[in-house]
Amino acid sequence: MTSEDRIGLQAGRGVLSVAAGLILAALATVGYTLPPPFDPTPLRADPVFQTLPPQPPAEVTPVAATARISVREVTVTAEDGTPLRATIRAPLTPGRHPAMVFVQGAGAGTRGEFTSQAEWLARAGIVTLAYDKRTAGYDFRHRDFALLASDAVRVVRELRGRVDVDPARVGLWGVSEGSWVVPIAASESDEVGFTVLVSAPNVSPMRQVTWALGEQLERLHAPPGVRELLIRAMGSVDMNFLRYDGLPALRGVRQPVLALYGTRDPSIPFVESSKTLTGALTEGGNLDYTIRYLQGADHGMRLHGGPFAPGYLQTLANWILGLPGTATPTVHIAGATPVQRLEASDVPAAPWYAGGTIIGLALCLAAVGYVVGPVAEMAARLRGRAPAETNARVWPPIRRRFRRMAWTGVGLLVSVLAFIVLLVLFSVNQAGAWPAVLAGWLVIRILALLMLLQEVTGVAAVVEGMREGWQPSRPQSFAVAGALGGNGLLLVAAAYYGLFSFPL
Repeated sequence: MTSEDRIGLQAGRGVLSVAAGLILAALATVGYTLPPPFDPTPLRADPVFQTLPPQPPAEVTPVAATARISVREVTVTAEDGTPLRATIRAPLTPGRHPAMVFVQGAGAGTRGEFTSQAEWLARAGIVTLAYDKRTAGYDFRHRDFALLASDAVRVVRELRGRVDVDPARVGLWGVSEGSWVVPIAASESDEVGFTVLVSAPNVSPMRQVTWALGEQLERLHAPPGVRELLIRAMGSVDMNFLRYDGLPALRGVRQPVLALYGTRDPSIPFVESSKTLTGALTEGGNLDYTIRYLQGADHGMRLHGGPFAPGYLQTLANWILGLPGTATPTVHIAGATPVQRLEASDVPAAPWYAGGTIIGLALCLAAVGYVVGPVAEMAARLRGRAPAETNARVWPPIRRRFRRMAWTGVGLLVSVLAFIVLLVLFSVNQAGAWPAVLAGWLVIRILALLMLLQEVTGVAAVVEGMREGWQPSRPQSFAVAGALGGNGLLLVAAAYYGLFSFPL
């Protein structure tokens, strides 16, 4: 640090330390006291799920998946004219067969992800159809489940028209997000003969994502503050589908239902999910439901993302091939005993001052504050206005402080975004996760503290400079107000998201 850079420190390191400590305490208080509070409660033990009976042997009887099959590419036109490219796999054995349509989960949803199980089921005697999810009307922020359900019904209609398909046994299979789509289609169309729900949340998307986030952070040994940061960020997100209520559609399902869950699924509150499902179906008068928990299965019914869990394909094939006889099981819920620690809780909506619009505006104002000084100075330089002698001595070290302040603010924002991406990547591969998560969180906290110290010393530098006779020009006044004001806005935003709260 040069002698000029020491301007603003003459007030005494002790005074600056006390000031920084008081501001830190105030910012930490903001993080602790401002809503929304979030504290999920332990799930109360339900005797039904304490010890489940094993699956009936007939459900996991080996299936001969050896039939020769045909593969045909078709295009189904959706109700709004959108073309849906699809692949139909059908056994070449004579007669009419049951048929099933795969409905995708979240994301792009290409038909290729179902190839292995679609082919196996076809060789077992079930006609299968997998199609590419539409892109028009579906994106990251806006998801119209009713529109997706309409597509599913149109595809069912395509299968019902085939001569090798039993039209009374054409059903829908939906995984994860697809299990919000399938009940809508089934409740609105008698053309759907049965439904298979795989890893179905049955709670709102917001509650499902929040629960999954908590489980993920627990596995990553993330510090408590990480959850508060992400939860508050989620509360300010405005996506139309996150608070979708799927219970009305479930109550309207009259067809037989097979629901499959894995005991190692980190993405859904599986005990609550099945309780919600049974409650909604019972309220609607539908007792033709079969719920099975598969030992070790993950969200996609696989073992650690690899091969399918033992019994998954057999259970699915035996149930479909046995319809209508298998619609009413001897035992409704069976399989491996699931363990869910915490309830799935809703994230309270962010207050007005922490909504996405306000936070976005604050970030924009901070960005403007960081650049207004250089722009104003450039304009003054172009006009040929030379700084006064005092300004020429005092202003350069203050300006350097502001530049470092701006880079720190940008670094903090980039670090937070990179940290969130890191957590998403570790949801797929957790190798080396704990040290990386802790290191990323420490970087964020250190940058936040550095911003606080830069704000305090920046204010002290301006005050000290004015005591020495510095009279800031208009561009310099803009720079002071912009840098200190923009940095202050970021500090308040960081406080709301808990970056100054303790413990780490």
